[in-house]
Amino acid sequence: MQFSSILTPLVVAFSLAGAVVPIATLCVSPAQAQGRDNAHFDDVITDMAQAFKLRDRKKLANLAPQVRGYILEPWAAYWDLSTRLDEAGPSEIQDFFTRYSGTYQEDKLRSELLLKYGRDRDWLSFNREYVNYRMGDDKSVRCYALLASHVLNNSDVSAPVSDLWLSLKDTDEGCASAAEELLKDKSLPTQTAWLRARLGMESDKLRITTQAIGLLDESWLKTVNNIYLNPGKYLNDKLTALRPQTRELVSLAIIRLAYLDPDEAAKEVDHLRWKAQLTQEERSWIWGVIGKRAAQKLSDDAPDYFAHGNFAQMHEDHLGWAARAALRFGKWQQVKDAINAMPATTRAEPIWTYWYARALLALANSESERAEATQLLQKIASVRGFYEQLALEEIGQKITLPEHPPALTLEEKEAARQNPGLARALYAIQIGLRSEGVREWNYTTNLHVKGGLDDRALLAAADLACRNEVWDRCINSSDRTKTLIDMDQRYPMPFKSAVLSRAKQIGLDPAYVYGLIRQESRFVMDAKSGVGASGLMQVMPATARWTAKKIGLTDFTTSQLSDRDTNITIGTGYLKLVLDSFNGSMPMAAAAYNAGPGRPRLWRGQPGGPTLEAAIWAENIPFNETRDYVKKVLSNTTNYAALITGQPQSLKSRLGTIGPRDAATPDTSVDLP
Repeated sequence: MQFSSILTPLVVAFSLAGAVVPIATLCVSPAQAQGRDNAHFDDVITDMAQAFKLRDRKKLANLAPQVRGYILEPWAAYWDLSTRLDEAGPSEIQDFFTRYSGTYQEDKLRSELLLKYGRDRDWLSFNREYVNYRMGDDKSVRCYALLASHVLNNSDVSAPVSDLWLSLKDTDEGCASAAEELLKDKSLPTQTAWLRARLGMESDKLRITTQAIGLLDESWLKTVNNIYLNPGKYLNDKLTALRPQTRELVSLAIIRLAYLDPDEAAKEVDHLRWKAQLTQEERSWIWGVIGKRAAQKLSDDAPDYFAHGNFAQMHEDHLGWAARAALRFGKWQQVKDAINAMPATTRAEPIWTYWYARALLALANSESERAEATQLLQKIASVRGFYEQLALEEIGQKITLPEHPPALTLEEKEAARQNPGLARALYAIQIGLRSEGVREWNYTTNLHVKGGLDDRALLAAADLACRNEVWDRCINSSDRTKTLIDMDQRYPMPFKSAVLSRAKQIGLDPAYVYGLIRQESRFVMDAKSGVGASGLMQVMPATARWTAKKIGLTDFTTSQLSDRDTNITIGTGYLKLVLDSFNGSMPMAAAAYNAGPGRPRLWRGQPGGPTLEAAIWAENIPFNETRDYVKKVLSNTTNYAALITGQPQSLKSRLGTIGPRDAATPDTSVDLP
């Protein structure tokens, strides 16, 4: 399908500022009057995108007037004004907001302006603009808004500021500023800053720890840096117990030691010199970190380490790992206790709902307890994801295709086609500005934005993306519907003849191939990862060269990975070799495809170790990315199999069990790159 065949009529009536403007009027500009076609404007806008990355103000200012009336004009205007926001006058900024009202670019620039007002402590200007801010997902802006409310209205914002600050995975100026102000006037307890410092130390992000400690007392920063570099030296110093903030700093030191060597940290926290120093809360948190790091190393000691602490005083991330470690050893009471201690919102997630129900079933002594477990499973059972599918099977149902929603009407399709944000997004993606297009598409379809799309409108947006073969946005939009499920949109099968014929040729399940491609690239043919993997199946160059030799593909060069059929040939060839080397285990092959074959070899355990349900094995994968990847590939595979065959499917049968390799069986995976 030609992209332009749908996109051209799609922009017949495009709106810059909420008013529909006929395309004949909209796209007339001095440059066009001189006979230049859209290719010229596409070149100008891509030049501007590059200039914006380089913060080249002069070039942006020179090029911006050339694209007035062009469909991507809002991007040009945003790039130009964003680079000189500090010097732009109020009238110019307001003119921008008026001209591009309702667009992603308006809201994006407003978020940058709000951050500027927050940094400048200009709370009156901040509040004036904040009421018009629709995006709502910038935590730094939200923290500044809370700080403005505190400063101007003396509002008690300590709880939401604490929640936001502690939830951040990296340093953040807005939330740190709010925390600093609240710490100064004693609205926020100092314990919050110490908790933030602990989270930084246990995640190996020193900048988080030093930012938090710096808000309390900058004179402690040298000690904190020394603790990070050599926690053992600090703990063994005889003067440590006499220094200020001994408890808190010792906690940081043992947490750092736990990150490096959980077994040594376990000895240290039990040392007599610290028993009187540390509070029960500090000891429990430290045991949570020790248990988490031991669990990530698949240590047999992990469940016992967790048992030393009080679950009620551990972080929810510790509790997640406590449950995972307990699953490996069938300690269902510990699974139940760890999940019970989680915050209610975390406990309600499908993963923990499923495992809590399984724990109830394992421990049940009465029909009422079994009925409670069944009720929990029924609550999440669906085709939507890994644990939802497992819940279906746990209550005795196969995984089948849900009823297709009523067909979209012409009016619903036309509304999506006429949506200016979707039009800009598709056009940007078409000319190579994928990042910009994806952001605008996501903004336009985001349900929490005022005037966002309901389920039917999301299906219409997904349909528009599918018909334009922008498969990642098709999947993304359809995946977000709440009550309606269109499996053809969520699990599209582009390049079907190529994938099916290749899979049949080498003896691969085509559903597995599709399940992996959906997770790897969302069918974006020119996708490239940060580490150099490319194409539909995200193949690394070195892996591609090795595979080409193995499968007899002559005259192969890595430049051919951008070719669809070559990428499928190489990717499926490698997947087949990996799958065979792990004796047909789809979970292990998926883990190997993502993290390299050496790691799942270690994760399966040593000879004599336990054999696990593959769901438990997958949940204990130490890498967050790979753990999520394996579950999604297998879930995708099961749904694709239902689509391809039209028959009920089983996720559990694809998972199987995983245990150590039989010592007498040769390990054929060692040769894989």
